[in-house]
Amino acid sequence: MMSEKITNVNDVTRENWILSTFPEWGQWLNEEIENTTVPENNFTMWWLGNTGLWIKTHENTNIVCDLWCGSGKRTHGDGKMRAGHQMMRMSGVNNVQQNLRISPFVIDPFKMKNVDALVVTHTHSDHLDINTAAAVLKQGGKDVKFIGPAEVVKMWIKWGVPADQTITVKPGDEVQVKSVKIKAFQAYDRTELVTAPVGETLKGKMPQDMDPLAVNYLFETSGGNIYHAGDSHYSNYFAKDGNENKIDVALGAYGENPRGIQDKVTSVDILRMAEDLKTKVMIPVHYDVWSNFQADPKEIVELWKMKKDRLDYKFQPFIWQVGGKYTYPQDVGKIEYHYPRGFEDVFTKEPDLPFPSLL
Repeated sequence: MMSEKITNVNDVTRENWILSTFPEWGQWLNEEIENTTVPENNFTMWWLGNTGLWIKTHENTNIVCDLWCGSGKRTHGDGKMRAGHQMMRMSGVNNVQQNLRISPFVIDPFKMKNVDALVVTHTHSDHLDINTAAAVLKQGGKDVKFIGPAEVVKMWIKWGVPADQTITVKPGDEVQVKSVKIKAFQAYDRTELVTAPVGETLKGKMPQDMDPLAVNYLFETSGGNIYHAGDSHYSNYFAKDGNENKIDVALGAYGENPRGIQDKVTSVDILRMAEDLKTKVMIPVHYDVWSNFQADPKEIVELWKMKKDRLDYKFQPFIWQVGGKYTYPQDVGKIEYHYPRGFEDVFTKEPDLPFPSLL
C-alpha cells in the first residue's frame, strides 16, 4: 500500500492507483487479528471471504484455512467456457460462466503475521491459491506447515513450497499444530469429482477417488471445535460426523445454484447439515463471492424461525459479514453480524459547533 498521497493528476498511473487502493481494507484486519487477545476457553475467527477463515486461539495458535487471493472473470474473452471446466462437464454448457468476484479483499496476505499453518480443503483454485501460499511461506519461514489432501500438497510442491513443510492428510488423519488438533474427514464435494484435466473424458468411467482431492476438517481448540466443510454438498454422512465428534461451530458452502447446476448447499440443506452435525452454531459462507451464485442468507434465518420449535432445533444460524469477527462461545446468541459502528466516545469532549441547536 502506498503511504504518500499523490496530489498531481500527472503523477497518477494505473499501477499506483492499484497500490493505493488494493487490498481495499489495507492492513486494518491484519492489525486487528494481531492485536486481538482471545479470552480463555474461547476461540476467535475472522471470515476472509469465500470459505476463507482465520482461527486464533487463547494460546495464540493461528490457523489460516482456504484463503483465496484471486479474482473471478476479468474479461468477456471469446464468450465461451474453458474446455473441460467442471461446470461444462456438469451441465453441458458452452457459454462463459459469469462468475465475477463481488466480495472485497479484507486482508493483506503479505502483511500476515504469526501464521502457524495454512490448511486447504480441496484443489479448486478459489481455495488453493498460489498467492496465499507464497505469502504464508514468506512470513512463516521454515516453521509454518502446509496441510491438505494429496493433490493439494502436490500443487504446493510444484509451486515451490518445500516438501518437508507439507503434511498430506486423508480422512481419519490427525495433525497437531501447537494448541490445535486438526482432524481430516471425508469430503462430500461432488463438483470435485467432475473436475479433470482438459481432454480427459469422464463419461462411462468410475468416479474419481475423493480422498486425494478434498477433505473436510475439524479444528479442536481449548475454546471449542470448528467443522469446516469446504465445498461439500449436503450428505447423509454429516450425521455420522455429528455422532462421532463434538462440533460447536460449523461452516457450509451456501449459495443459490443457477438453473441446471448443483454446486452449492441451499438454505433447506444448510439447516439439515446443521441438525445432522449436531452443531450449536451454523454459519453459511461462500455465497458472498460469486456474482452468479449470490444468495440471501436471511432466507436461512427465516426458515430456521419457521422450523426451530416444531423440529426442536438445538442450533442457531449466524449470518456473518466478510472481515467480521466471531468469538465462541462469547458470541453465542447473536444471529447477525454488524461491523463495529464506532463513536463509542461521543460527547467525551466539547463539540465545536456554532450553536448547540445545530444538532
